[in-house]
Amino acid sequence: MSSTKKIAAVDLFCGAGGLTHGLIKAGIDVRVGIDLDPACHYPIEKNHNTRFIKADVSQLTPLEILSIFKNSEINLMAGCAPCQPFSSYSRSTKQHKAHKDWGLLSSFSDLAIKVKPTLVTMENVPPLRNQEIFKNFVSQLIAHGYFVDFKVVKCTKIGLPQSRQRLVLVASSLGPITLPDTYISAKTVRETISDLPAISAGSSHSQDPLHAAASLSELNLARIRHSKPGGTWRDWPEELRAPCHVRDSGSTYPSVYGRMEWDEPAPTITTQCYGFGNGRFGHPEQDRAISLREAAMLQSFPKEYSFSPAGTRINFNNLGRLIGNAVPVVLGEYIGKTLVEHVRTA
Repeated sequence: MSSTKKIAAVDLFCGAGGLTHGLIKAGIDVRVGIDLDPACHYPIEKNHNTRFIKADVSQLTPLEILSIFKNSEINLMAGCAPCQPFSSYSRSTKQHKAHKDWGLLSSFSDLAIKVKPTLVTMENVPPLRNQEIFKNFVSQLIAHGYFVDFKVVKCTKIGLPQSRQRLVLVASSLGPITLPDTYISAKTVRETISDLPAISAGSSHSQDPLHAAASLSELNLARIRHSKPGGTWRDWPEELRAPCHVRDSGSTYPSVYGRMEWDEPAPTITTQCYGFGNGRFGHPEQDRAISLREAAMLQSFPKEYSFSPAGTRINFNNLGRLIGNAVPVVLGEYIGKTLVEHVRTA
């Protein structure tokens, strides 16, 4: 197939644009990003030549998606449905059965079958691969003539400076498709954020409002001063330890209140990554948690990526959610390059 054929894509559940940005870097024309969260409008349209549509994916019709693909030879339906029911943070089987996000995954799979795009990709948490909803989706794709491959990608092996594993599926109506085994030396925290200017807890940098660190109480400031990179709360003097740590049950949470290590990848960036007590999110040497900008860069967003309009008050909860829930850009690029090469050689 001619290498000149451009892939036109729609990014469902687009979030802040991590998948969109990666697909575009790989050479894919992401025409539209769709999400129910209005906070996604600004980053999608500010950082890309991509239109944002605020919509509930479960309410979309096949005709609406097909209209986005008008005049395209090769089209791609991409998405990362919310993963809360399958996250390692959701331990209850009952919760897995009842969670509203089951419906969003079903909506994505139903749309893919009805729209019949040339290509389909989805990204989610690894436990999803053991769920019937995923197995049924794969079976449906195969039954409708798609060739399918999926695997759990260790993101450190594709250049992400963060320990993160994601389930990736690709499907094609053009012929067999395979997600490649890729190995790039893991990027480190030092390589990613060490050139950012120093700031203190509760402050932000004058030239980059997103380079902002949450404030710390006097107690937590004392704790982080006693914290070692890669260490735990066990490094603290007895008087700084919380009662829950001292109890036997506290032994199962060794990574809370930890500092990152300069020469290792970061831990998995979550929606709460701006909080020192929420994981090993302490800066390797400055007495603060990582800033929102540092979190975004550890998610492989470029340093200049804009998440909110200039002059907007920094809301840690909202921006932490956008950044922590994002598909890492390098993972989007890995998926995009796989699809572009597949189309070129199919």
